[in-house]
Amino acid sequence: MNTRLLFMVFCLLLLSGKDSYGQFGFSHELGIITGPVALYSDFGQRNDFDTNKGNVGFGVGIVHYLNFSYRADCNCYTRDTYFNDHFKVRNEIDFHKTSLEHFGEWVAPDKTSYFAEQLRAMKGSTTVFDIGSQLEYFPLSIRDFDAGSYKIAPFASFGIHWVSYDPEVYSELGNLNSPISTPQKYENAFQQEPDSTWSIVMSVGIRYKLTPLSDLMLDSRWQYYFSDWVDGLNPSLDNNGEVPVPENKANDWMYWLNIGYIYYLD
Repeated sequence: MNTRLLFMVFCLLLLSGKDSYGQFGFSHELGIITGPVALYSDFGQRNDFDTNKGNVGFGVGIVHYLNFSYRADCNCYTRDTYFNDHFKVRNEIDFHKTSLEHFGEWVAPDKTSYFAEQLRAMKGSTTVFDIGSQLEYFPLSIRDFDAGSYKIAPFASFGIHWVSYDPEVYSELGNLNSPISTPQKYENAFQQEPDSTWSIVMSVGIRYKLTPLSDLMLDSRWQYYFSDWVDGLNPSLDNNGEVPVPENKANDWMYWLNIGYIYYLD
């Protein structure tokens, strides 16, 4: 299923759910989020500042909330329970793209080996589309925040997203997997074809009450992929299934700092 079809399915679910969910005591919120994405992958050096600030892309997403504290069908509050007053379900569809290259100690200007030249010549990018849901927890009362009792509401969330990724890796020295372009530990470690995986999503953030029917949101997200191929590079397995690259300790993951605008639907 391609990304355009998934986007259409997502929009249809939102439109059809606006009426049907309201009958079960839900109300809805719809918004957009955007901000810089830092991809932590096999490009660059672990715990290196230049890597962390260099391999940064940009993302955008559409978010939809099920708000259990208010009923859309009667314009009234729901039964006052802890779950209704402190949890929302967040559904979203996201897109981000990041350009990648090697940074850090092994490509520093004073490194003059051919290995360093090969690393400097390796470039890549990945385009990521994901869709999923999170359970969002508000320690303060949601209905009090909606009523304007306070301006700021912190939250934390946890969820699962399905991820579709399309990587591209190349070398400015020539074709990959040749002795001229590719260091030995990166031989047969490239993937150029689109693929998919699952991911765990966790975030913390705040909402700011802008108007009675709209909020601003600042969200700090960590997303761990169940694959090490999201960036198109995985120097962890040789032909015998052994692990010859000990510094490659984890799958790819990303950090996304985004700001959003959320509107409460009637």
